[in-house]
Amino acid sequence: MDNEVIIPAPLKEGDKIAIVSPAGVTRAQNVYNALPVLQDFGWEPYTSPHAFGRYATFSGTPEERYDDLEQALLDPEVKAILCSRGGYGAVHLLERLDKLPLRENAKWIIGFSDISALHALMHRHGIASIHGPMARHIARTGARDDDSQALIDILKGEMPSYTVAPHKYNRTGKATGTLLGGNMAVLAGLVNTPFDMFKPDTILFIEDVSEPVYKIERMLYQLKLSGVLGKLKGLIVGAFTEYSPDVDGRSMEAMIRDMVAEYDYPVAYGVPFGHGPRIIPFVESVPVTLDVTTCGVKILQ
Repeated sequence: MDNEVIIPAPLKEGDKIAIVSPAGVTRAQNVYNALPVLQDFGWEPYTSPHAFGRYATFSGTPEERYDDLEQALLDPEVKAILCSRGGYGAVHLLERLDKLPLRENAKWIIGFSDISALHALMHRHGIASIHGPMARHIARTGARDDDSQALIDILKGEMPSYTVAPHKYNRTGKATGTLLGGNMAVLAGLVNTPFDMFKPDTILFIEDVSEPVYKIERMLYQLKLSGVLGKLKGLIVGAFTEYSPDVDGRSMEAMIRDMVAEYDYPVAYGVPFGHGPRIIPFVESVPVTLDVTTCGVKILQ
């Protein structure tokens, strides 16, 4: 990323939001229930042609999923792209999407989990994106929860700030750097590609679901041996869910604590984002200040 980062313009009344399914099959009801919620904010959401498709475990063929994203990315009336869900598949689209003139009409891409691949794409092109709630979350909560409200605020032009309770493994300190991250397994699959998000001098945030402790440890060892892990400015650890402790009984958080023990940057655990009930939104590719004290954690973008 050699270009100055573009922060997409705040959404105004009447702006269009495309709801796309770039990866796994989605439940139509999750999308239909999100539409009136977004309309209540004055926006005009619509579903892409293949949003409810099915091709094996995917929402469509790679061509169909690419077409939906290309149309939304190039349409000047679309100001944000909300992913319906994650599920493996977004990586299929990166090479072709990478050839589009994304900076000419920059817009928000919103999602998490497998959508981390699209955040990597946007970072490569120097465009901020939102790691945050997707259509399913908005449909379930009606956007009445704090996380959805934070997302709405970002779309309206306000950068987020959060206060998080202390965690026993936190390492105190204060640092400022570019915020990058997302799903650990998805991003690990992009190492040493043009979409590699693991970079020195950044504040990294990570989460995952259904990954054994040893597999996440192996990913962290790759970052350690490549020199990236020791050159971070800070680390934010979110939810690691649906896994069993390691054979020695270590939790995921204890393993991560041990992996970064030799470094001195601030580390925050238990930050509520990932595959759990909470998914606070982060703006990727822009500066963040991480302040970890014995009283808690402050995250300011």
